[in-house]
Amino acid sequence: MKLLITGGGTGGHLAIAKSLRDAGVKAGHECSFVGSSYGQDRSWFSEDTVFTKVTFLKTSGVVNKKGLGKIVSLFMSIKATFEVLKQVKNSDAVISVGGFSAAPASFAAVLLRKPYFIHEQNAAIGRLNRLLRPYSKQFFSSYEEDSLVKDYPVRQSFFKLAHKREKVKTIIFLGGSQGARFINDLALKIAPLLNEKNINIIHQAGTLEIDKVNKAYEELDIKAEVFAFRDDIDLLMQKSDLAVSRSGASTLWELCASCLPALYIPYPYASGDHQFYNAEFLVDKKASWIQRQDENPYELLCELIDKDLNETSKNLKELIAPLGAEKIIKEVEKC
Repeated sequence: MKLLITGGGTGGHLAIAKSLRDAGVKAGHECSFVGSSYGQDRSWFSEDTVFTKVTFLKTSGVVNKKGLGKIVSLFMSIKATFEVLKQVKNSDAVISVGGFSAAPASFAAVLLRKPYFIHEQNAAIGRLNRLLRPYSKQFFSSYEEDSLVKDYPVRQSFFKLAHKREKVKTIIFLGGSQGARFINDLALKIAPLLNEKNINIIHQAGTLEIDKVNKAYEELDIKAEVFAFRDDIDLLMQKSDLAVSRSGASTLWELCASCLPALYIPYPYASGDHQFYNAEFLVDKKASWIQRQDENPYELLCELIDKDLNETSKNLKELIAPLGAEKIIKEVEKC
């Protein structure tokens, strides 16, 4: 079967595309990718040798544009839809992972009446996915009870390294590869208290602020494992007992798979406030905590470092199972 996977723009979407690609190829299918020349798509897949074909179309986001910019972006998407028609026609099914990169191939799939599937990463459904959901054969979401596959596609290593937590001996701060200034500042603010309690610090400071953060720890005379970006984030999560993190979908579900309780501080400018709703889903299951930036999360964090985490860690284990991507590919095969 020839599967066309489309979408991207951000690492969260592209991580799903990669997981579905691996599961599809493992099942014996031929996988191609259609993304955008903007965003992170090129940096992820421009040199990829697993996809049989990789296409980057000239598109950009429509939602966050205003006036003429919105019209130009919409025109670019329509033009790109006609450019990708032939590739979609030669495919047996199209799987969208969302993001503005998914628009052209998704529209083409609907026009050509190709079997079309959507994976939604977030609790708050994106506008494109909401628009095209009625045309999809299946809509996969980890937040909806009636989804045929609720398990978020997460690397197997996170499950293999998972274990229950009880007491905070090591804390990890996660602000993403670009870093999150608020989380960096919060980590440095609470670092003296953590040091006093002999709690180890692992800190993803991001490429933009890593020098500043390293210097701050030196001035505080506190040892911390500081990095900008690492591929072995699964090992770092294994070493940790509590996380402080943004709540983008991929990181959130990796933490779930690791059974690692977290205090989520949503990025306040995320589209549709989706990071808040992602974290709220876990909080409702008593599987983590959430606090907005302007709600003084420092005080809550001070409480959490002395908390018994056993029950919270146990609740996380109930929310996700392995092989999410493989299960999605099996559902595509059935259709």
